[in-house]
Amino acid sequence: MADSHKTKSVLGKGLSALIPRAPLREEPISPSALPRDDGLDNVIVAVELPKIRPNPYQPRQNFDSQSLDELKRSIMEKGVIQPVTVRRAADGFYELISGERRVRASQEAGLKLIPAYVIKVSSDEEMLELALVENLQREHLNPLEVAVSYQRLIDECRLTQEEVAQKIGKDRTTVTNFLRLLKLPEKIKASLRNDEISMGHARALIAIPEEKIQLRMHDRILKQGLSVRNVESLVRDLGKKPVKKPHAPAGRTDAGFQSVETRLRQRFGTKVTIRKQPAGGGEIVIEYYNAGDLDRLLELLEQ
Repeated sequence: MADSHKTKSVLGKGLSALIPRAPLREEPISPSALPRDDGLDNVIVAVELPKIRPNPYQPRQNFDSQSLDELKRSIMEKGVIQPVTVRRAADGFYELISGERRVRASQEAGLKLIPAYVIKVSSDEEMLELALVENLQREHLNPLEVAVSYQRLIDECRLTQEEVAQKIGKDRTTVTNFLRLLKLPEKIKASLRNDEISMGHARALIAIPEEKIQLRMHDRILKQGLSVRNVESLVRDLGKKPVKKPHAPAGRTDAGFQSVETRLRQRFGTKVTIRKQPAGGGEIVIEYYNAGDLDRLLELLEQ
């Protein structure tokens, strides 16, 4: 983009250098009491809803219909409390920076005008950063949408993880943990996106090095309703190395038993221990954590 070095230096100064915040309000704003746009910047004006285009950099992928319906009813009863943020387009229209839920709910409520905070944005890169940071700070995004937003700030706005953390008011570790979610298999990311699993479940699954085992554990979470603590315990057990024991029977070394234990743990998705006896026999101990887990293991054994 043109003059990218100059844009980069402005972006590095933080959000306040880009957008003067519209004051937060507790009372609804009547669009009829607001002036129409006269070309000034950093003002709240009444804007015709059909003239607002969707945000091309919207990080939110899912708009919950129930939540939108609740917001629509609130707007019909009380009006719009917080103005949306827009920038002017060359053809007399506006591009939305933040507030897409308010725009959608207002349209469904039958409003013709909406209060809008109009700011000047000089470049697409600046628009992207504003849209992402504004939505990260104001809107309720799911963990995967947050992770994608962080990655876009890094890739498209050329920010470091540290700079991203400063702009959104988080520590760098938080940013790193969200970015790690993007490495999960698509099936698990879909569950996270659809609120079938939590951020805690996803972080526990990340600790599993093999995708096949990640997916197997993910299926157990959905089938058995495992808590985050249950999953963390299972993952810790998978990562434990068996303690070497003396008096290995002839024909099978300690390393061989460890290899068998590892294969069995991966197969059953739980802690498996082989206990050797001096006479050459032994036993295989397969642990389960609840009745549902036992049923699952019985199915696997029957197979």
